[in-house]
Amino acid sequence: MKSFKSLINYFSKGELILWVCSVALIVVSFMIFDRENYLTLAASVIGVTALIFNAKGNPVGQALIIVFSILYAIISFSFAYYGEMITYLGMSAPMAVVALVSWLKNPYNGNKAEVKVNRLKGKEIVFMAILTAAVTVVFYFILKNLGTANIVPSTFSVTTSFAAAYLTFRRSPFYALAYAANDAVLLILWTLAAIADISYLSVIICFAMFLINDIYGFINWRRMRKRQSEK
Repeated sequence: MKSFKSLINYFSKGELILWVCSVALIVVSFMIFDRENYLTLAASVIGVTALIFNAKGNPVGQALIIVFSILYAIISFSFAYYGEMITYLGMSAPMAVVALVSWLKNPYNGNKAEVKVNRLKGKEIVFMAILTAAVTVVFYFILKNLGTANIVPSTFSVTTSFAAAYLTFRRSPFYALAYAANDAVLLILWTLAAIADISYLSVIICFAMFLINDIYGFINWRRMRKRQSEK
């Protein structure tokens, strides 16, 4: 009971409202449009919970992202979104493991519940851009050979996912903006899927909630960086 109360007190009222509303909309949309793919429901709830922890710079968020990546890869495989499956299973999940280790090794003032925010330098930004471009080109041909559905947005999803994973590992506030861009791409992907199967509308609601949570994550990380630099 005490641990539950401490968990509630850990989040601000605004963060709790954001999480509750996100979960509620995900569950309601599932009950209306799906009611069969409980794996999708589980992945959505785990994912949005991970994002609220990530917004606080808490390593628990990265642990949950590992679970979400595995579940989402399975869901993507069901609609022949092989790019999503490969990206999350072969890149996002392993990068989340690396990010988890990085966050645990870099706590702010010994507080393991908050990571120390990092500021990237110009050379590293250029390096990241070149590396992201190279990954994008390689994955485009891989996805093309696999006959991936909706190849253009699928390829852009790889681009934004890799950039987001890199920035998360490097503890940059801009990781959240990269994930927000990825959410926007995924909204397009799953809208196209929903045209063929209306049950995927629940996935669209899921990523709409992800988008809102990632935008909040960027705002809160900027606050964290300012507070940490002042101290």
